Amino acid sequence: MAETMVVEAALSAIFHAVFERIASSGVVNYFMERKLNDDDESLQKLKMFLLSANAVLIDAEEKQITNPAVKEWLDELNDAIHDADDLLDEIAYEDLQYNLRAKSQTGTSKVWNSITAFISFDEGIPSQLEKVLAKLKIIIEQIGGVLRLKEVASGVPLSSSRTTTSCQEKSTPSRDMDKEAIFELWQSDDASSNEICVVPIKGMGGIGKTTLAQFVYNDSRVNDRFDLKAWVCVSVNFDSFKIFKTILEEVRPANDFQNLNSLQIKIRKTLAGKKFFLVLDDVWNENYNEWDEFLKVFKCGAQEVKIIVTTRSERVASKLCTVPTHHCLKELSNDSWDLFVQHAFGNGKFCANLEVIGKQIVKKCSGLPLAIKIVGGSLHSNQNPTHWKKILKSYIWDLPEAKTNILPALRLSYLYLSSHLKRCFAYCSIFPKDHEFKKEELILLWMVESLLQQPKEDRSMEPEEIGDEYFNDLVSRSFFQPSNKSKSHFLMHDRINDLAKSIFGEFCLRLENDEPNGVTKKIRHLSYYRANIDASKKFEIPSEAKGLRTFLGERWLSFLWCEYKDIVKMIDLDLFQKFKCLRVSSFSGKNIRELLVSIGNLKHLRYLNIRNTRIKHLPNSLCNLYNLQTLILSPYIIELPTDMGKLINLRHLNNSESKMKKMLPQMGKMKNFIKLPIFVVG
Repeated sequence: MAETMVVEAALSAIFHAVFERIASSGVVNYFMERKLNDDDESLQKLKMFLLSANAVLIDAEEKQITNPAVKEWLDELNDAIHDADDLLDEIAYEDLQYNLRAKSQTGTSKVWNSITAFISFDEGIPSQLEKVLAKLKIIIEQIGGVLRLKEVASGVPLSSSRTTTSCQEKSTPSRDMDKEAIFELWQSDDASSNEICVVPIKGMGGIGKTTLAQFVYNDSRVNDRFDLKAWVCVSVNFDSFKIFKTILEEVRPANDFQNLNSLQIKIRKTLAGKKFFLVLDDVWNENYNEWDEFLKVFKCGAQEVKIIVTTRSERVASKLCTVPTHHCLKELSNDSWDLFVQHAFGNGKFCANLEVIGKQIVKKCSGLPLAIKIVGGSLHSNQNPTHWKKILKSYIWDLPEAKTNILPALRLSYLYLSSHLKRCFAYCSIFPKDHEFKKEELILLWMVESLLQQPKEDRSMEPEEIGDEYFNDLVSRSFFQPSNKSKSHFLMHDRINDLAKSIFGEFCLRLENDEPNGVTKKIRHLSYYRANIDASKKFEIPSEAKGLRTFLGERWLSFLWCEYKDIVKMIDLDLFQKFKCLRVSSFSGKNIRELLVSIGNLKHLRYLNIRNTRIKHLPNSLCNLYNLQTLILSPYIIELPTDMGKLINLRHLNNSESKMKKMLPQMGKMKNFIKLPIFVVG
């Protein structure tokens, strides 16, 4: 087993991708065929600059936590590397397009038009390369200056084999006592006298509020006592319509309600005469009037209503509590070691020297279950005592949480991930808190960003197989956890989400309202989760974000209750012309009816999702997207463009919800095609 005492830098993943692109046949052929010697020398300079930066990445990643100047240097380097990667990717695209057109076009005028277009592109290459090199030169010159960054040998994965199992959550004596205390509160005179009994569970992030609520929710006494029960994750944005809709979906098949009033009436009828148990997880709203209006819905003639609310806020707990005291969750004490053993050893077998070190590590976790699980999971794959001692003695334990807003235990576990896992985890910062995602869909997004590295020992592995191992690795370390609602979905704890967001910093932005505040030229990944719809406004992304790679608009019209004839204008349809570096474009909204011809401008696009739209036709310009790997169709697609055979890199075509009448044309030309849910026989 190969061991290392050296951490790996997250940036090294994109360095690896750029190095591979420099050596790719598309880039090499482009310069060889055009005999661009000066530019070939520039490529060598680019490679040398990257090697110089790569040598100090590990030292820089550790120092950035306490040194803002190093953090700023890493951000500038990250920005420059993305620019270089985009340029090389465009060169490879142009070479591929030139060769494909040369094969297919026989007319003299067509060939000449094609050559003219490429000459125009060629003329811009030298200046773009010079800009990238000039920026990198300035960045490299700072290494030995005030930053004093040192070269550190590149790290290796902490284990030669990856663990692919997730520890099962088990109750502990302390939490069993907490659970019984909640049942006792339900039996109190105050609880019995109230039509609605609300018991808040209050505590800091990572202390196990959600886990305790799950223990109560799944207890046999709840199933025996209540006719109906529901679980709703509320989070920061308190949306009554969404909460009531989720409740109704939990207790019975829900109709497509168009307004809040009809939804509330249906809930009242459903709960009348019944005993109902509800968990509202992760509540932040402190507005008493909103809560009063919300709770009125449950005063509907129900025989009994018991509600558990988990929250970090003392004010929320005190305002909602209908019994004399709310349940304040404390840190684990005697149970900390048992929880650590579950995650660090799995089978419970361990040597004495690891027990001594492990108990000291557990003590530093201060009784926080999340910290214990994360640290234990990260140590599970490396049972080397020397490595455990290094974790124990790390300076990160001594950093105050207020300085970074991240628990030291979480920061430390991330720091000792291998580089490929770091980058994949950090990419998940694009998801808002409590967002549930599927493994398969996240792996496809990782693949688009070239985050899945082929292992040297097995060059035959498909990217999807590599992504599956990465994902299982992060689950086994508790960075991802299974959803309480669906076995096929996963999510991140709020504290883990904060960690991911702190790593990607200004390169990733989540918009959860109408105002695109915080958009800078460094933004590469953007998600738009609109909480409050204003149909009069048109959503626009500032042009500063010209290097944007990811746009996820998965729910941007999902709460729109009224029909608008021209709703497609709500989104800035210049998206495909202004942001030509897009690699991921995903929309959701039943009223989006058109995909513009300008989508053919997106040379880098690899992932296109139009699943929840009313788009009926795909423009033929879509077939110019030679890099496209994943295409997810809307339910209204009947047939595909005739030139689909040009999409030689397409791997996944999801037509599971479409009504296609015949199979895609020229399917035999798609040599990389591996997944098609429905095969249509014409």
